Amino acid sequence: MPNPLANLRARFQQRVARWAHQRQGDDALPVTLQARRVYILPTRTGLGFGVLIAAMLIAGLNYGNSMALLLTFLLVGYAVLGIHETQRHLKGLRAVYASAEDSFAGSPGRIELRFENTLHAPRGPLVARLDAATSNATLLPPRSVVTQHIDYQLPRRGRHRLGRIELYTTAPLGLFRCWCWLYLPLDAIVYPAAQGARPLPSDAAARRREGVRAQAAGAEEWAALRPFVAGDSPRAVAWKLYARGAPLLVSQYAGASGAEHALDFDVLLGLGTEARLAQLCEWVLRCEAAGEAYSLKLPGTSLPRGSGAAHRQRALRALALFGTGTA
Repeated sequence: MPNPLANLRARFQQRVARWAHQRQGDDALPVTLQARRVYILPTRTGLGFGVLIAAMLIAGLNYGNSMALLLTFLLVGYAVLGIHETQRHLKGLRAVYASAEDSFAGSPGRIELRFENTLHAPRGPLVARLDAATSNATLLPPRSVVTQHIDYQLPRRGRHRLGRIELYTTAPLGLFRCWCWLYLPLDAIVYPAAQGARPLPSDAAARRREGVRAQAAGAEEWAALRPFVAGDSPRAVAWKLYARGAPLLVSQYAGASGAEHALDFDVLLGLGTEARLAQLCEWVLRCEAAGEAYSLKLPGTSLPRGSGAAHRQRALRALALFGTGTA
């Protein structure tokens, strides 16, 4: 049964968020958090503290107890100082970097945020939040740049503009919650969920060409270098390049034994569009796991034969954006 109070609160929060967006507009990095966009309200603990102060003030005035009044005014000063200190943790903070990594539908992706503390005093701990997903509370040392991560999850493939990111803190007293909103031009590419059990198709004509070339050469033909992954043979590592300071790279060869796969949207008869994209995504991951080359053909889009991390990303992005009208 819907909760009327929760619905009312959600509508109120949406209206406040729209008002704040209209007031401050979109953000372009780097952005400095000015005082006009930093908001502060008491927490539940702060409200209880306020009730206690009010009760002490009434009792002190009623009984003419100067010590009770002195203690009340001291606590009021403590609260006012807490307002200033809580706001200080956000005011003047610089957001210098934001990016969202690609993810699969229904699986978590990660947003990376970097904040610069230009003060000679620490800030925080600060928490970043996107909808219901939050980062860990992070302390920013003086004169430092700190990275925070938010794990997000989206159910549908495509290009998604991520909503406002909230940055907040209750430091140092926990009596007040200070926050601000960042409206960043941050897009997330969500791939189709990899699903399907159909066997990988092979390009028979390409295999025959490779076989003839390998027989003529009498050996396999070097194709490219790719990053080393667990399970690769140490004999395939380019040790000379590694000795010169390069990362671990593995030689790839194409020959009679090398498989090549033609991944075609049109051959998946009997499946709907999303099911076809999910099966193609599964095939791309299988080819990459086996270190085999593949091409991809979609209506209006074609990727030539290739392999490796860059080719994988191009193929998965083509599947993610197919039919969405975005590129």
